[in-house]
Amino acid sequence: MEAVYNILLITIPSLIVFFTSFFIIRSMIRNEQERRKQEILLQNNRTITPLRLQAYERLVLFLERISLESLIIRVHTQGMSASQLHSALLSAIRSEFEHNLSQQIYISPQAWEVVRNARSNIVKLINTEYEKLPEKTTGIEFSRRLLEKIMELEKEPTKAAVEFIKNEVALMIM
Repeated sequence: MEAVYNILLITIPSLIVFFTSFFIIRSMIRNEQERRKQEILLQNNRTITPLRLQAYERLVLFLERISLESLIIRVHTQGMSASQLHSALLSAIRSEFEHNLSQQIYISPQAWEVVRNARSNIVKLINTEYEKLPEKTTGIEFSRRLLEKIMELEKEPTKAAVEFIKNEVALMIM
């Protein structure tokens, strides 16, 4: 009986020390893992945030470049017919869009959808107005009609998209 008592006298304090050490070390390891995880997330944010901001900047530039005023000034040349201008406008929009297609990786799906909708609405507006034109219309007349149509709108599609992106960036920065 005394042998069992002596064994318990040695074993119980050893078990208490063992379990205390075990829980302390396990807690320290978890804290260290959590700290490393937070450090990695912070480092990722330092890397990704500038890329995301750059993507938003490029998309705002894209939207500004496909706004009808800017697009017509850039694309229209003296003596163009309406059909030539129509083709040139659509080609410029397609080219700009393809150039910025990869930016969707860095922005929210909602922002990308707004950008795509703005592009689609501009293309639709160009096509709709072109279909209304009589044959042999000049590029200048087509340009004038497009600009009149865009002025009739409450908000130009590209301006609305730029506004959405600005709001999203403001939320991201805060």
